Amino acid sequence: PIVTGPLTTPISFLPDGLYFVGMKEELIAAKRTVLTLDGRDVLLIHHQGEFYAIDCYCYLSVLPLFQDIDSQRCIICPKHKYKISLSGVKQRVHQLTERQGALFIRLSGSGWVESDYYQGEQGRVARERAASKDSGGEEDSTE
Repeated sequence: PIVTGPLTTPISFLPDGLYFVGMKEELIAAKRTVLTLDGRDVLLIHHQGEFYAIDCYCYLSVLPLFQDIDSQRCIICPKHKYKISLSGVKQRVHQLTERQGALFIRLSGSGWVESDYYQGEQGRVARERAASKDSGGEEDSTE
């Protein structure tokens, strides 16, 4: 599997389907980290003592989810201002496991959720198109 991320600890895939993504202290200090695990972009968040791993892109847009988290454990889409639950309804949530200070992610794959669109081929094309646009404030036309 192809794995990339900005952490100093190398990410690795284990035979039991887990991805080692880093040490707990490093991830707490980072607060938010975007990782690419086997072609899927995942946002790893540390918030109020808890870790969450969700699909990186809003289920309605090519924009990555980097806005603040509100008191109801929802991340807010920077474009639509929609609240997206960290417990996962329309946004895919991935399983986190901690072992002796090391964090692991198991990608969720059961059923289809709306955020899967932007992780698939059409979503990748839409993200590339949006990234290549001039930063002159053109609207995302992929909705």
